[in-house]
Amino acid sequence: MAKRDRVEFVCSECGGTTAKWHGQCPHCKAWNTLQEFKVTTKGAASRYSSDARDVRSSRGFVDTTGAVQNLAEVSIEEAPRIVTGLSEFDRVMGGGLVRGGVALIGGDPGIGKSTLLIQVMARLVALGIPSLYVSGEESASQIALRAQRLQLPLEGMRLMSEIELEHIEAVIIKEKPAFVVIDSIQTLFSGELDSAPGSVSQVRECAARLTRIAKTYGVTLFFVGHVTKEGALAGPRILEHIVDTVLYFEGDTHSNFRLVRAFKNRFGAVNELGVFAMTDHGLRGVTNPSAIFLSEYKSNIPGSTVLVTQEGTRPILVEVQALVDQSHLPTPRRLSVGVDTQRLAMLLAVLHRHAGVALFDQDVFVNAVGGVKISETAADLAVLVAIHSSFRNKPLSPGLVVFGEVGLAGEIRPAPRGQERLREAAKLGFSRAVIPRANAPKQPIDGLEIVAVDRLSDALAAVIR
Repeated sequence: MAKRDRVEFVCSECGGTTAKWHGQCPHCKAWNTLQEFKVTTKGAASRYSSDARDVRSSRGFVDTTGAVQNLAEVSIEEAPRIVTGLSEFDRVMGGGLVRGGVALIGGDPGIGKSTLLIQVMARLVALGIPSLYVSGEESASQIALRAQRLQLPLEGMRLMSEIELEHIEAVIIKEKPAFVVIDSIQTLFSGELDSAPGSVSQVRECAARLTRIAKTYGVTLFFVGHVTKEGALAGPRILEHIVDTVLYFEGDTHSNFRLVRAFKNRFGAVNELGVFAMTDHGLRGVTNPSAIFLSEYKSNIPGSTVLVTQEGTRPILVEVQALVDQSHLPTPRRLSVGVDTQRLAMLLAVLHRHAGVALFDQDVFVNAVGGVKISETAADLAVLVAIHSSFRNKPLSPGLVVFGEVGLAGEIRPAPRGQERLREAAKLGFSRAVIPRANAPKQPIDGLEIVAVDRLSDALAAVIR
């Protein structure tokens, strides 16, 4: 096949391409992000061979690629799942792995991405599912040492150290594995491109071609992705668009606990959370994460409250701490860990306007204990309750849990799945809940006193001892 050379300019922020250089990306409007790349491509070829069609048929795939169909005539079937046996991993994946599904997992270096995937691979090999681990960063001996340290069975676990895309494609087509790990996508390069490994064009091309192979052959494919210093996945955003599932590792590398969150999942619920504990033998699922986040909770300390947050389909109890202290700076500090800092500033304004608590000369620090990141607005009331408790230096009522969104008018808005949150709190022994009136249950919950409120001032009056 004849090769054709061309020059294109690729945006390092969004991955958009243009034929000419511009100071501003025409796609995302970012400045000075276009980089020149020389692209060498082969002529057009068949999408995939008859051998690929045979593999798809043997794995239950019906080849309708390129065919025009009536939507009403399309057969709707539930995607078959492969249950790995790692309950927290299966939960965050939506119930298990999907054949032909492509996932991208990112996180800080050393947080446990490779450890988790090699454990998943060992489970699949034990089930008789052919698997392949492709490492572009570590040698085969290093991976074997890790597997031995984790006390995983080494027999049947196939791996190779390779970064050339064409060789990896040939091995996947020849070996026909059902599960493949690429660790990591930023290390691969294609000989058809002149740019260096890790560049925007290389990452995009390698990911697109491997995704095409996964869909063609029915391979479950996992990409390991590097992250930037801001914590986002490195490379163009198109990398997240072409995959089916995007997972992020969260948590402090100095802590024993790891959180795996699904930010995108075409085969399951988004914002699902898996909780793991890092042990000498690898990652172990935590079936009751609320007990971890509340392990050091003491109700007699001012500035500490318990929030019932919802992560996907699971309610989790998290301790929220606040510290309010006299500021000696011209501009008081507003710092938060696990809570959006911009929303914290807005909530402090609501607290002043509708509850009469002025903190313009106070430093305010808020922390979600356990390394969890809370993104839902149902945490608003818990944050303000903790801040008010610290400012007044008065502990909250014992056995108290709180949740609810706070509006700019000082009203308390309902949170989704309020009944599930209340039942989880009652199951863990909490006796009192301050919640939005719209979330008040129609039937009483055994052992749990419900205090339904409409206004922020009413909620603050009900929580102090």
